[in-house]
Amino acid sequence: MAPPRRIVLASSNAGKVREIRQVLADLEVEIVGQDAFGVGEVAETGLSFVENALIKARAAAQASGLPALADDSGLEVDALGGAPGIRSARYAGESADDAANNVKLLRALEGLPPERRGARFRCLLVLMRHAEDATPWIFQGTWEGSVLERARGANGFGYDPLFLVSGLECSAAELAPADKNRLSHRGQALQALRARLHEDAAG
Repeated sequence: MAPPRRIVLASSNAGKVREIRQVLADLEVEIVGQDAFGVGEVAETGLSFVENALIKARAAAQASGLPALADDSGLEVDALGGAPGIRSARYAGESADDAANNVKLLRALEGLPPERRGARFRCLLVLMRHAEDATPWIFQGTWEGSVLERARGANGFGYDPLFLVSGLECSAAELAPADKNRLSHRGQALQALRARLHEDAAG
């Protein structure tokens, strides 16, 4: 099957849209934000990252008539039993912003030493070729690290300023965008998608 030339991205998160466009910039694929089709946020009623990604991708595909790309991602903190997890974007409430989520996370981990602040970002990426696609493409990426005691860095979004990258002495928000796109959970999943799209184009 020939790879799609236009894909609707099932997200209204400007930071996420920017990252995905950067990683896929060399492909002959136009990434169109769902806002262009009047698609609003859908209720993420799934119990896992992949279920929520499928819900978002199907809604965007139905509204646009295009193949749809969606990811669901979040931060899993060991000391919190994997929270905030699938509720990462809404950790401090349904209308919470990044700052509120970060404040709640710091309060939840207050007093814990570095060795008990282990965490990882996880991303599930889904491409549905049409709204009734019974065999969507699914890719996963995981990025290991820990939660800092205070924010560092001005790049990225979400929990990036609090995420100390394993093996590096910097937060995700201190990385240059190109480095983050190469190392991150979303970057890993997107690289797997790029490889699959290249395979289809070559075949």
